[in-house]
Amino acid sequence: MSQKPIQTVSTGILILVCLFLSGCTESRSQLDRVLQRGEIKITTYSGPATYYTDKDGETGLEYELASRFADYLGVELTLIIAKNNAEANELVQRGWADIAAGGLARAKSSDAKLIFGPGYQWLTRQIVYRISHGRPTSLDDIHPDQLNFAAGTIPISTLEKLQKKSPSLSWRIHSDKNNNDLLALVESGEIVYALAFSNDVVLARISYPDIRPAFNLTGPQPLAWAIKNTDDPALLEALRQFHKEMVESGKLADLIERFYGPSGFFDYVDSRKFIRKYKTRLPDLEAHFKRSGDRHNIDWRLLAALSYQESHWNQNARSRTGVRGLMMLTQSTAKQLGIDNRLDPEQSIEGGARYLSSLLQRLPKRIGEPDRTWFALAAYNVGLGHLEDARVLTEKDGGNPDLWQEVKLRLPLLSKRFWYKQTRHGYARGYEPVKFVGKIIKYYNVLVQLTQENPTQAPVLVDSIVIDSPVL
Repeated sequence: MSQKPIQTVSTGILILVCLFLSGCTESRSQLDRVLQRGEIKITTYSGPATYYTDKDGETGLEYELASRFADYLGVELTLIIAKNNAEANELVQRGWADIAAGGLARAKSSDAKLIFGPGYQWLTRQIVYRISHGRPTSLDDIHPDQLNFAAGTIPISTLEKLQKKSPSLSWRIHSDKNNNDLLALVESGEIVYALAFSNDVVLARISYPDIRPAFNLTGPQPLAWAIKNTDDPALLEALRQFHKEMVESGKLADLIERFYGPSGFFDYVDSRKFIRKYKTRLPDLEAHFKRSGDRHNIDWRLLAALSYQESHWNQNARSRTGVRGLMMLTQSTAKQLGIDNRLDPEQSIEGGARYLSSLLQRLPKRIGEPDRTWFALAAYNVGLGHLEDARVLTEKDGGNPDLWQEVKLRLPLLSKRFWYKQTRHGYARGYEPVKFVGKIIKYYNVLVQLTQENPTQAPVLVDSIVIDSPVL
């Protein structure tokens, strides 16, 4: 599929375009108009459960589904990024987008402004707390104004009904934050409770290990795509047929498993597992790491540590985004690097070394070591664009953009809408490269100790995240 660039379209521009086009498109069905212009306009919002970009490019469950639906229709995809689910629905209601992706289906009504396609996930709304605060068992345990949620997460009418049973219930609505922002605030202890969708909670717990769902506030509801409610059934029928094909082929289950299934790469350092694999897997790979390290002037143990973080030295490893091999190279990156087989250990290690070397070379020359290495590793995970965004935020905040200790404090801000909307490359799970680099440092330090003839003289690279690593 030849895809147009991702668009963030302003309301004013959309109004002018739609007014201009409205006079000549009313006679055709919505599906006919999509096919005629060779483009489907799908709107969603940024977030880990919908759409974001990382080192592998554009991704997210809604993005993947949107791309496949455009392919199914044989048209190009234009993705319109809204602020939240409510705004995405509004764009469809006004005819400025064809489909809103990633919202909870509403009860069917003949006078509803939107009509929903088939449900592909079932979600609940959950009360989330931090384990240090203690688990609430009901709404009666939540003190006034302690419940926080992003605008559009739940109808106020639903809360008002619950308030009749729990009169002390009150809440704070955050119009400038999304669910992930609020879950981060629960993790940090800045707020006590948040109301969020269960899929957001599942993904957030990867990075916010101290949050827990206390109880479900509402029963399960289907997640579905929305289109404008008209007498024209063609686009809705196309959605239904696409959904049927995705289900019967197993592709929908594969996508959900990719984004929500266990990844295996978010555990804390398991020192015993590391030592065991050092003894059983690394010996067969060590020569490849050394050759590529010498070729690109990179410590082979750093390459080995990077590989362990990416694949646990499993040459057949596959991540949730579909990258493969010891160094978890994307197909496009491997092609650019001249790598034919990502599952071949020697080729994968050489490809990873070339890629890391290219990142080191592309950083500003003024950045010294070890910061230069930490930045390159972070870019390996999140991409140079997002890393540069974090460096810009660091400089704006009065920090030194050439020091890892400064930039790693700002990288997590890329997952918060207030900050990422100020950046060039937008949303990123900025907490991941911080953990990624910290874990590689841990593994590298262990390898240094294990491979030195005189371990007491081995240099140890220091990063503050190392402090809480288990004692071996």
